[in-house]
Amino acid sequence: MAAMANHSYLNVWCKDFPEELILERLGEFLETVPFSAMKPGFTYLAIRAVDPSETAVVEQDLRAVPHDAAGIIELVREQLHSDTSYEIGCHWDLALFDAVTGKSKAEPQPVEILCRGEDFDSGFWRESGHFEVNLGFEHFFTGHAGLLGMRPGPKGPAQSPEEARFLEAMAWPENLEKYQQQTRENIRKLQDWVRRIESALPVEKVRLWSEGEENFEARLDEIVAAR
Repeated sequence: MAAMANHSYLNVWCKDFPEELILERLGEFLETVPFSAMKPGFTYLAIRAVDPSETAVVEQDLRAVPHDAAGIIELVREQLHSDTSYEIGCHWDLALFDAVTGKSKAEPQPVEILCRGEDFDSGFWRESGHFEVNLGFEHFFTGHAGLLGMRPGPKGPAQSPEEARFLEAMAWPENLEKYQQQTRENIRKLQDWVRRIESALPVEKVRLWSEGEENFEARLDEIVAAR
């Protein structure tokens, strides 16, 4: 489906983020991550200095022995600088609806976490936060084809044979109800994660956004509230 190309993101600005607190703030953030039950732990780490164009000074595939937050902190301890970024990968479980079987199931989905020192990339944190998370495909939280929300219904003709089959399956009320329910579960999981971050860190500002929605947060609230 065409909408699958759009991703959703979380940006977090802290009230204070000096070099001497980077490890503490990073550890606090990583402790909030809702790991996948099937693929727990952090499975990737890259450390970059100065700006994103630079080759990583450290890059490790941790899939064989996934790390917890404390393990990641030990790996980055020797590369603690205010002009450095830390890229960390893991998975969380999101509900997916199978239009063929009419069933919903949770599956591991990749999460990419960026932590930026305040001197990295000429202070890019001002625009995108001290932390930025690629949450995965937008449709996990907004649904496909505008079917969910206060004014549900396809917003246009199907853009592909796959989308046409999906819309045909959604014409059955029981399928649409399951799809609404699993999407709300994903939204609540995301909102719970944001609340944990706000409790664990001295947060100045949080922004949820996506590549395909003009106001992603409002869209999530609409889907949760719709009945």
